[in-house]
Amino acid sequence: MREPGPVQIVRVCKETHSFELDTEALAEILLAPEVRDKHVVVLSVAGGFRKGKRFLLDFMLRFMYRKGDDSWLGGDDEPLTGFSWRGGSEPETTGIQVWSELFIVPKSDGTEVAVMLMDTQGAFDNESTVKDCATIFALSTMTSSIQIYNLSQNIQEDDLQQLQLFTEYGRLAMDEIFQKPFQSLMFLIRDWSFPYEYTYGFKGGNEFLDKRLQVKEAQHEELQTVREHIHSCFTSISCFLLPHPGLKVATSPQFEGQLCDVAPEFKEQLKSLIPKLLRAERLAEKEINGNKVTCMGLLEFFKAYIKIYQGEDLPQPKTMLMATAEANNLAAVAGAKDQYYKSMEKVCGGDLPYMAPDALEEKHSFNFHEALHAFKSTKKMGGQEFCDRYQEQLQEELEEMWQSFSKHNESKNLFSAFRTPAVLFVLLCILYILSGILFFVGLSTFALVCDCALGVVMIAMLTWAFIRYSGRYQTVGGAIDQAAGVVLEQYLKLKNTNKSRLVTFYSINE
Repeated sequence: MREPGPVQIVRVCKETHSFELDTEALAEILLAPEVRDKHVVVLSVAGGFRKGKRFLLDFMLRFMYRKGDDSWLGGDDEPLTGFSWRGGSEPETTGIQVWSELFIVPKSDGTEVAVMLMDTQGAFDNESTVKDCATIFALSTMTSSIQIYNLSQNIQEDDLQQLQLFTEYGRLAMDEIFQKPFQSLMFLIRDWSFPYEYTYGFKGGNEFLDKRLQVKEAQHEELQTVREHIHSCFTSISCFLLPHPGLKVATSPQFEGQLCDVAPEFKEQLKSLIPKLLRAERLAEKEINGNKVTCMGLLEFFKAYIKIYQGEDLPQPKTMLMATAEANNLAAVAGAKDQYYKSMEKVCGGDLPYMAPDALEEKHSFNFHEALHAFKSTKKMGGQEFCDRYQEQLQEELEEMWQSFSKHNESKNLFSAFRTPAVLFVLLCILYILSGILFFVGLSTFALVCDCALGVVMIAMLTWAFIRYSGRYQTVGGAIDQAAGVVLEQYLKLKNTNKSRLVTFYSINE
């Protein structure tokens, strides 16, 4: 049996930004005989990168291994081990990791639960896209019974907006939208500097949180929506204010977690925080749609959720700038299209008479360039390369609109509508006259051929009329139209050729 340690269960490919679940590693943890049928408690820590998530998780490990006895915090010179952590500015965790050992905790009702500790990749590092961050946060929130949202110093408005984005991305992936799709959310505010306003711990934290998440009539609608969304997503929300751990913890590269270097007030608050999270009576089993989940069931939920995030069904989460730039460019495209449509409607729309194709195309060219000019002159966000993509989209859509206007104009051409019967009727007349002449001069065989051709043309005309009346056999009708078009085209070519020969003949004689 291998030594307990962190196990990577969700990996993020840096090149493709795709997600992969290590099913074997997760199954080895969740399907162990001693835990597979027990209800599971999943405690996850998420938040920005380099905010001390693993430092906190290792104190949780220490509490669990020492079964919460009075000296669980350890000795002054004892290094902190568990999830690997270090000081510095570079991110440590990628994807999602869990501790390889589940802790079996007996509850007061005689049942036992298995506790899993989960660490997530820090949000918004220099290698992760918004989708990466949203997916990792959503996956951990969907699979955890307690999600700790680790923040620094305060709850800023952008923290709430990011939480709204991440939880909505998680809610989209669930098969059904429950009234409260997620369980417990705890804001953990690190390095709290205002204990004179709100005291450290849960009491001051919950008072502070109530004020931050309060929905007021005087607030802007955007601020109200964020707060209402957060309240609607979680069955319980709490907050803990944690002091700064001390300068040596934050700045010394030699610090290894020894308590002698940690500020006294930080240690005191740890003694309050960790037991309240992990005492047996405080543990909340993972539930989905009101049903408690076993370790074996959690594995299946991980498999199902990762498939959704590997697919193309979910929208692409974007930064606020990207979403605004996209909306801004789409509005400019819509305005330019509307301008083109109204201009062309005045030229050939509705019940206006048929317009010569050359004149119509000239109008199209003018209005097309006017619409492009309107798009280019609109102030847009996102940069030139980003805007160029929407300009290409506009050009394609204007071309489609032009084809539609062109067809509408052509439908008003009476000759175009009656071209096929007109050609067939002229052929009937020519064949009838030619047959009579050939029979009169004694060429009865050729006259018979003309009569046969006359019959074929007559059948074609009757067939075309039936197809137009009934709407059936459109393929045959199209073939007749095409044949009539070929005959007319050949006639026009012959006419133009003869005209050219006459012009050449007269020019030579002159």
